[in-house]
Amino acid sequence: MGCDRNCGLITGAVIGAVLAVFGGILMPVGDLLIEKTIKREVVLEEGTIAFKNWVKTGTTVYRQFWIFDVQNPEEVAKNSSKIKVKQRGPYTYRVRYLAKENITQDPKDSTVSFVQPNGAIFEPSLSVGTENDNFTVLNLAVAAAPHIYTNSFVQGVLNSLIKKSKSSMFQTRSLKELLWGYKDPFLSLVPYPISTTVGVFYPYNNTVDGVYKVFNGKDNISKVAIIDTYKGKRNLSYWESYCDMINGTDAASFPPFVEKSRTLRFFSSDICRSIYAVFESEVNLKGIPVYRFVLPANAFASPLQNPDNHCFCTEKVISNNCTSYGVLDIGKCKEGKPVYISLPHFLHASPDVSEPIEGLNPNEDEHRTYLDVEPVSHYLTDLINILLMKLSRRIKLISSYSDTGTIGDEKAEMFRNQVTGKIKLLGLVEMVLLGVGVVMFVAFMISYCACRSKNGK
Repeated sequence: MGCDRNCGLITGAVIGAVLAVFGGILMPVGDLLIEKTIKREVVLEEGTIAFKNWVKTGTTVYRQFWIFDVQNPEEVAKNSSKIKVKQRGPYTYRVRYLAKENITQDPKDSTVSFVQPNGAIFEPSLSVGTENDNFTVLNLAVAAAPHIYTNSFVQGVLNSLIKKSKSSMFQTRSLKELLWGYKDPFLSLVPYPISTTVGVFYPYNNTVDGVYKVFNGKDNISKVAIIDTYKGKRNLSYWESYCDMINGTDAASFPPFVEKSRTLRFFSSDICRSIYAVFESEVNLKGIPVYRFVLPANAFASPLQNPDNHCFCTEKVISNNCTSYGVLDIGKCKEGKPVYISLPHFLHASPDVSEPIEGLNPNEDEHRTYLDVEPVSHYLTDLINILLMKLSRRIKLISSYSDTGTIGDEKAEMFRNQVTGKIKLLGLVEMVLLGVGVVMFVAFMISYCACRSKNGK
């Protein structure tokens, strides 16, 4: 009887030890299995989960616009008064809904090339008005002319054509005209070979961005989605030194196993440069734990504040010999047109930049740029506020826009089930096996020792 009891206790202890050991072994083995699966599925080649989502994004991406309506155009034109603006928006368009085209794998260097078609569909339900809403804004053609043609004789000719076309420094146009283009009466009179269509994003629809060539990750998973070349080049030919380099991904995704210490680098053709984001916090997005990375103010600082930005300073008037900050001259990549960018409401810009404008209210929560990244699988679950403003020297702002791609409820549920849910379940199984095993082993061993001690007496 005593032997049976002792044997049972020893058997229970052995089972507990086996469970504990199995749970302990499952931890590194499970992590290896997860890592191996992710490495297989994030490669950008036919048949993987990543490739399917990469070709055509499963997340709806919106581009939202806020227009700064000038309230006192006559005062500004006549007396150079302070510009009073009123922000109106958002006006929302669905973008990035078209699949990548001309996808070509190159096994020699483990890359895949493609172009991204551009298209925009107006979304009335997510907008405060219609595309026909009118705004008083800077006349882009009139403002740009003296900066493109600096010869005094040519400027005299242009001034006469401006008067003849009855154009002025300000104009009233519909949202659709401002964004996607309109025939300008002044440019229609210019005898030079120049496009007569003007628009902040003209041309956009039915155009493509690229050709991009990115690493597919087959040879090195840490390079997946990182851009090798853009339009056949590794540099942009816009900036001096390292500022001209094309770094990182296109911000739609990043290599897997993102760590908080990593700096996320990405290139945007809209802003004609590569830029970066740093870790800020952990966020729960619809049940998915993600890392939030933000664009730091240092990325927009003057060379006096951040010496690394010295090669972005090219324009000596807007930057006051590189002492002002928060505004970037991208005219060189816009065919020489006077175009500048900043964050909305001149967030992170020096006070002198916004001084001539009344009606701005920079706010960190509303106007910053951030990216939410699922750290294990590399998927970008939320892309907010890749923002841009169109500027001129005299009238310094027209509009701002943001790209917003937030994971939908259905996609979030699928992601939780297929990725985070399974990872959590495996972790739970590991902890249960380890915990139950240890408890069983300790309990049965204590009982066994107690029985032996009692029988010994």
